Amino acid sequence: MKKNLIFIFIVTLFFSSCNKPAGELTGTSNLNFLKGGFNENNPYGMVFVKRGSFMMGANDQSAFGSSSDKPVNVTVDAFWMDETEITNDEYKQFVSWVRDSIALRRMIIENVPGYEKMMIYEDKASIPDLTPEELEKVQLNWKTKIPWETKDTTLKRILNYFYYDNINHLSKKRQLNPGKLTYRYEWINYDQASLAKNKYNVNTGAYPTNAKVRVDTSYIDDSGVIINKTIERKLKSRKDLISNKVVTIYPDTMMWLRDFQFAFNDPKMHLYFSHPGFSNYPVVGVTWEQAQAFCNWRTQLFNSHAKVGAQEYRLPTEAEWEYAARGGISINLYPWGGNYVRDAKGCYLANFKPMRGSYTDDTGATTMKVGSFIPNNFGLYDMAGNVAEWTSSAFVNISNLLVSDMNPNYQFSAKKDDSDLLKRKVIKGGSWKDVAYYLQCGIRTYEYQFESRPYIGFRCVRSYNGE
Repeated sequence: MKKNLIFIFIVTLFFSSCNKPAGELTGTSNLNFLKGGFNENNPYGMVFVKRGSFMMGANDQSAFGSSSDKPVNVTVDAFWMDETEITNDEYKQFVSWVRDSIALRRMIIENVPGYEKMMIYEDKASIPDLTPEELEKVQLNWKTKIPWETKDTTLKRILNYFYYDNINHLSKKRQLNPGKLTYRYEWINYDQASLAKNKYNVNTGAYPTNAKVRVDTSYIDDSGVIINKTIERKLKSRKDLISNKVVTIYPDTMMWLRDFQFAFNDPKMHLYFSHPGFSNYPVVGVTWEQAQAFCNWRTQLFNSHAKVGAQEYRLPTEAEWEYAARGGISINLYPWGGNYVRDAKGCYLANFKPMRGSYTDDTGATTMKVGSFIPNNFGLYDMAGNVAEWTSSAFVNISNLLVSDMNPNYQFSAKKDDSDLLKRKVIKGGSWKDVAYYLQCGIRTYEYQFESRPYIGFRCVRSYNGE
């Protein structure tokens, strides 16, 4: 009897402690897997960079005698960052996804038998009436097998849309037509929302009657040409702040010849992205706009498989990139922590250009496999050399004097009809073709967001949910 009373007491105590008191502030979460608190899992292939402060800017005197890049002490929140640059193999996953998604949508549009099974859509009756814009947003059923080897003439015509007629003599496969691989993505123009004339009135629940925004819009015309333009429209709701862009996403392979004339780079042009021998090399020939499209797609890919959606994958800000490169050492010149480009044995510590014409002294000529050199203290590879990397930050000479000291970022969302001068983005890290000066953590240069180079790649970051 005594044992039974003890048992009843324990059970009563347990349930009374688990019940939330009525009438008290208890929160609204009813997700079982969140009751014990939320801990974000380490994203695959990414490294956690803890928050901290550092001296942002050039440690050494500017090679151009500029005094505008004054170092400033700043703080950066924690984030995840790709361990290496995005590789050819990883970018090919994006290319394949775009190709397959367009194929499925074309099969749906042309009423291929069984097209209803190719999409996840509640109202099957309205499928034939969807506009191209609506169809673009429809969830596709990725369990659908695309019949690439079909003998059906109708299906062949649809699926041949992506390919040239000729066969690649090395891969023995048809060559993809880069102009057919397009991706549409959207973003919110916070720069327009932050304008004083567009301030949302919380008392009336509306924007001012004279509120207007400049946004970009893109579409593919009837002849298959991508049209990008800037429009002005009245700001009535949040959706009016959305810009969209259509970009071709296949890397530019011709830049190996265009950027290095009077040099035999033909093999790189034909093989660098497509051949499996270069799978683990950093993807190059990708514009800033294409890198943005990749980040958008990667976010959708992750969130479509996650119970709880993550913050977006994106390009790092200049401050995040530099903080990560320094590896927790505030005033070091190079990511490996020292002030020299050789180790104690005299071996070079990165893939760059040691001296005129001597590209191979560091064991590489042009790009090398990612992770060929030791990582920095955060576990990040190739933060100096191999390929320079895009950041999300806009480039101006005096940005360090303009930005906040908490998560600094000079950002300008250039519209289609803006001057090219406003479309310069910061690149960091130096590359296989650069001298050691550009490998320094605090050194910055720029490229136009619509240009692609054989020495510029990128990696993604993702903000951390929590302290």
